[in-house]
Amino acid sequence: MSAVPRSVVIVDDDVAFRDLIRRLLTVQDLVVVADVGTVAEALAAAESLRPDAVLVDVGLPDGDGIELAGRLSRMDRAPRVVLTSTDPAAADGTAISRSGAVGFLPKDELAGDALRQMLVGD
Repeated sequence: MSAVPRSVVIVDDDVAFRDLIRRLLTVQDLVVVADVGTVAEALAAAESLRPDAVLVDVGLPDGDGIELAGRLSRMDRAPRVVLTSTDPAAADGTAISRSGAVGFLPKDELAGDALRQMLVGD
């Protein structure tokens, strides 16, 4: 694992899911600096907190997580963006690539090492 803690913002409209992922990432030596439920909150958190990474649900109440990933990826100090969804087919390779996200993981696969590797890049 990385010696330097990495900061992460979680973006999902399900509060229980955000709490679960916060605990999972904390155990993996990542620092969750915010967990938010909307596109607007995600953009504000990313701008003010400058996280190293953002975990983004594809389906959000006020917008599309794939479009949010694109906006985050174009920021001056762009975080690594990982997309997720309960639907394993929610984001295809073309959409992921176009958005600037480093990848997509279905929510039922987030407990493994793949999520940390995508968020941290090591």
